Amino acid sequence: MPSDSLPAPKQHMAGGHRVDLPEVTFGRRGIADAAPASQHGRMPDALRNLLHPMHLAGLCTLGAVGMSLHWIAGAHPVLAWSLLGAFAIAQLSHDAVRRRSPRAADALLLLMPVLALLLLWINPRVGTAQVLLVIWTALVASHWSGRAVVAAIALSGLGQYLLMLDYGHSAPLTVTLLYTGFQGFAAVTACALRNAEDSRDALVRVNADLLATRALLADSARDSERVRVARELHDVAGHTLTALTLNLRALASDPQLRERAELRIAQQLCGELMGDIRGVVQAMRDGGGLDLTNALHALAAPFPRPRLALQIAPDLRIRDPALAEAVLRMVQEALTNSARHAGATTLAVSLVQHDGCLRVAIEDDGHLHGAVREGNGLAGMRERIDALGGHLALATGRRGALRIEAELPA
Repeated sequence: MPSDSLPAPKQHMAGGHRVDLPEVTFGRRGIADAAPASQHGRMPDALRNLLHPMHLAGLCTLGAVGMSLHWIAGAHPVLAWSLLGAFAIAQLSHDAVRRRSPRAADALLLLMPVLALLLLWINPRVGTAQVLLVIWTALVASHWSGRAVVAAIALSGLGQYLLMLDYGHSAPLTVTLLYTGFQGFAAVTACALRNAEDSRDALVRVNADLLATRALLADSARDSERVRVARELHDVAGHTLTALTLNLRALASDPQLRERAELRIAQQLCGELMGDIRGVVQAMRDGGGLDLTNALHALAAPFPRPRLALQIAPDLRIRDPALAEAVLRMVQEALTNSARHAGATTLAVSLVQHDGCLRVAIEDDGHLHGAVREGNGLAGMRERIDALGGHLALATGRRGALRIEAELPA
């Protein structure tokens, strides 16, 4: 996807040094420019869903059906408008309901064809009520399996046919096959759109994963270079200064040179320079650490929800790339689970170093549906932490959300 190449500002890392934040190629702004309160644009979720092409098409269709109620309603205008209003509410609220409860959203999808068929029952002759089933089919195809979609189209087609046959329609089979064809086209279009969106999201997340890994690799390379320079300063410059100090001492043992001010100044400067180099070497060794802040924000950027709330202790130092990679994968799995299953809006991640251990706490503000089940993702997370000699604990928070706690040797 296109992106504008803007220079990323510098930020302080958990280790205290500064790095350039990498640009993300799936948006118009880099990760460094993203506002903390939003990872994926400024448009509200409700407005973004409303402007989705499928929803816009559905709204236009609802408006057309509403205009046709003048001919459909007959002796039941209140009932007709009530059915259409209930159908519209179910359609517009479906996405919000699914984020909170997939079962409730599926119940809405089961209710919608009943409402459409009741509207068709009022007057099967006009032929606009069946269009609601086309909208419903597009929604069903976006969330159900292929077999379930085929069964849904067949059952709704059977309902259409029986209602028109009972009404005495002149061509019930022809009309039913016509609208069934429209439903099939809507299902194919919705499936293609869903597959395209899934592929796009997968590419975006792989891109973010690569950027996060690149950030860790860049930090690891900087740390290695810092340690190398510190070692060279200690070994080369330190050796030279030690030799110089010994030579100055030898000169000072000569009675003719012992009292010269230049020799005393040279010895003093040599000692001060040796102390300065030792301080620089120690600072370079102590100032290392991988930038988890940068990498984690890069990883969370593709997710419109949940928002990552990151808390990293100022004194945190992570120098082991394997440990940093484990934390990265933990947060990645937690983001995926929260987005898919919990309907969370915020994922809180806390990293604290205490008594030689790194403590990681992850909790979202969503709600689990049922008991905590350890699937492939959580099992892989546990295996990765066990391989590093750590410990993983899964629990349910006070609000019913999944809480992940890990302790790793640092």
